[in-house]
Amino acid sequence: MNAMTPKERAIAALNLQIPDQVPTFELGFTLAPEMFGINLYPPDLNREVIGRLSAADKDRRLNEVAKDIIKVFEALDYCIIPGHFGAGYVDGTFISPERKFLFNKVRELANGQRLIGYTADGTFAISNRSGINAFAYRVANDPKGLHAEAKQRMDIAIERNKNLAEAGVEVAFLCADYCNNSGPFLSPEMFEEFIQPYLAKIIEECKKSGMYTIKHSDGNIMPILDHLVECKPHALHSLDPMTGVDIKEVKARVGHKVALCGNVNCAVLQSGTDEELIASAEYCLTHAKPGGGYIFCTSNLPFRGIPPHRYQMILDIWKRMRNY
Repeated sequence: MNAMTPKERAIAALNLQIPDQVPTFELGFTLAPEMFGINLYPPDLNREVIGRLSAADKDRRLNEVAKDIIKVFEALDYCIIPGHFGAGYVDGTFISPERKFLFNKVRELANGQRLIGYTADGTFAISNRSGINAFAYRVANDPKGLHAEAKQRMDIAIERNKNLAEAGVEVAFLCADYCNNSGPFLSPEMFEEFIQPYLAKIIEECKKSGMYTIKHSDGNIMPILDHLVECKPHALHSLDPMTGVDIKEVKARVGHKVALCGNVNCAVLQSGTDEELIASAEYCLTHAKPGGGYIFCTSNLPFRGIPPHRYQMILDIWKRMRNY
């Protein structure tokens, strides 16, 4: 087999095929200052400041940031660049011109070697601001109103995602958490009623726009695993081992239907022993790699505070074990 690009590896994995190597990515990356001396969230380009720059200064800085983004993610060899870099914004269905510029500039600089992903969900999640108790009362007392809101959120997400696709985003990160350590915040029956049809429609419309879809949820997803697969995302993320989700079991149950992304234990990444971290990374590759349909990553993302050498450790294991 000829060597594939990271993008080709991602597409193969997302389509349940076997690439030449297991690809890797993360939903986000915050260790660039520690690992590369680069700030992907420059304060002079935040939402409040960027509008005060002259056109020439803004163009110069956006081009500099785009080059920094490519430098970081080429060094990490990510197959999907997480598009949450800090310049411009997305608000409802609106994408700021600066954000559109960066999406397209990064895509141009990637030269067809990597995909670009961005947050794209719109379904109810466990962290809704209204609170879980209020949500429970609405399920019991106002199901019609809850469905109306679910549809409204879905419609906004669909319109936003069409705009993201037009702006150069190729992978929809469907980041709504449905579960805590014990299981989903709704029973499987209620999940099937109040979330599943809306998630399925968002995924369907993303695909119509030419986007790949990766459904993320932390927590113990096992009681709703089949419901998530029925929504037909290309992949599931993060398969949280801290809640007892075993990637070996998930691979056996649904690995022929959906690609898997995960599930190096983030708790171990932060505070476990080297031996525990090595074992977690090797377990993922040993049990999820066979037969293709797997992208190596952590069970959430490498967040600030994790020692950079610990993240580099799992990347080294990935490089050692990634070849098919």
